[in-house]
Amino acid sequence: MIQPRPVSESAVTMTELVLPQHTNSFGSIFGGVVMSWIDICGAIAAQRHSRKACVTASVDALQFVAPVFNGWTVNLKASVNYAGRTSMEVGVRVDAENPMTGEMFHTASAYLTFVALGSDKKPAIIPPVLPQTPEEIRRHKDAQTRRQARLDLRARTQKA
Repeated sequence: MIQPRPVSESAVTMTELVLPQHTNSFGSIFGGVVMSWIDICGAIAAQRHSRKACVTASVDALQFVAPVFNGWTVNLKASVNYAGRTSMEVGVRVDAENPMTGEMFHTASAYLTFVALGSDKKPAIIPPVLPQTPEEIRRHKDAQTRRQARLDLRARTQKA
């Protein structure tokens, strides 16, 4: 059996600066840019956990809470909440900072599922997650509930 890995071993913090090419005509960031950064941050956490190349299998519950404007800083934090046999759920939180005021804003959150691939580009076995803090234990339990909901949805849609 593969030894479980602590959440802390694969946690990621990523910082981006919102530049004019990232924004729409209102001066706020395109949702797709934030989605791309979420995917990258999540993929890094998944690869750190599995120590394998990973691909995005799904994104669910992505919610934009507040706008982010040109010149602001975006901080993304990702952690692996749960790992199954070959896939894992990664949670990503996005906060923005207004550099003129120092105010921090929660702007988006998402859950992504990644699949680890072996050298043959087929799904590969990965280690389980070892949650250690009360928050990690809560996230691990909640992720199992979301995983079951995703599996149920997949089963229903495959029947249709």
